[in-house]
Amino acid sequence: MRIVAGTHRGRPLRAPRGRETRPTADRVREAMFALIGPVDDEDVLDLFAGSGALALEALSRGARAATLVDRSAPALAVARANAAALGLEEKVRTVRADWRAALRRLEREGTRFGLCLIDPPYSLLPRIAEAMGPALAPVLAAGSVVVVEHGADVVFELPGLPVARADRRVYGDSGVTLLRMEST
Repeated sequence: MRIVAGTHRGRPLRAPRGRETRPTADRVREAMFALIGPVDDEDVLDLFAGSGALALEALSRGARAATLVDRSAPALAVARANAAALGLEEKVRTVRADWRAALRRLEREGTRFGLCLIDPPYSLLPRIAEAMGPALAPVLAAGSVVVVEHGADVVFELPGLPVARADRRVYGDSGVTLLRMEST
């Protein structure tokens, strides 16, 4: 696993051990960011961050800062080590919490994100999708982009979000749904 593009292109990333995480393949990350477009100066939220590869890719491509959320302490330790290896530790905040608790905390803090990357275990996604939209809405900036990685056979929606445009792509076993929020 490596950074695909930007200032840290080609730099290797470590992945957490065990079956709790499923790192996003380099080619899927590359295609995902081609869909997203420029991320310059965006604040990024990476839910189910694992190794932090998605957020670190965004930082390499010009994002301002990233908040990485995962409930796994070992995964966040690897994410922090990856950020440090890239010299990005000052741009990375880690939050060890369940996604719901983390979103409540970020909402209380008044934090808003222009890019949200969501890569949960594929089997978990159907159980959380309906609740995730309303929980996510308060931390999204107007016009933000939400990207969800899921199984290729899943048609994914996040009810409760003001979506202006949706785009879905399939890359092998992985599907990616990109949601652009309304600007107002």
